[in-house]
Amino acid sequence: MVANSAIILAAGASERLGTHKALVEVGNQTLIESVFNRLERANLEVTIVTRGSLADSIRALLPEANVIVNPTPELGRTGTIQCGINEIGIGPVLIAPVDRPGFSLGTVNLLCRVETTAAPEYNGRGGHPIALTSQDCEAILKARPDVPLRDLINASRIAVNDPHLHLNIDTSSDVEEMIKVADSL
Repeated sequence: MVANSAIILAAGASERLGTHKALVEVGNQTLIESVFNRLERANLEVTIVTRGSLADSIRALLPEANVIVNPTPELGRTGTIQCGINEIGIGPVLIAPVDRPGFSLGTVNLLCRVETTAAPEYNGRGGHPIALTSQDCEAILKARPDVPLRDLINASRIAVNDPHLHLNIDTSSDVEEMIKVADSL
């Protein structure tokens, strides 16, 4: 399996943070730009799946990006993944939630070469992005959009040296932490 595509999930409501996560400023760019640019540096074709209210803002930031809208993001994250897979087709792909930006380019490159569905792991804890096989993409497309991804796949773990892998942007303190480490990713 050699993944040459990635899907960024950016369709959440960002209720806990109170502002759209994708548009949060981290250094001299937004979170969506940071994640997109890292995936693109790995020579991946990147598709961003977002909600309607964010699509124009993301397109303005990343005019070269393939930005599509999940018309029903409230149904669940798996539904957002389904939108992305339907857009790019079934095949090996990396799934990168915009609110889990603590991965390095080295981790992306490693995940692009794995032969199974896999997730990075640092200090015994799994993280993102997740590499999906074609078979798992097919299984995801058959699921209800509200079924958690962890119930649909069995990802092997690959040890990586990404100390910020577990960064999850949910609160303003998470944003502050991301700003501190953004240059090291």
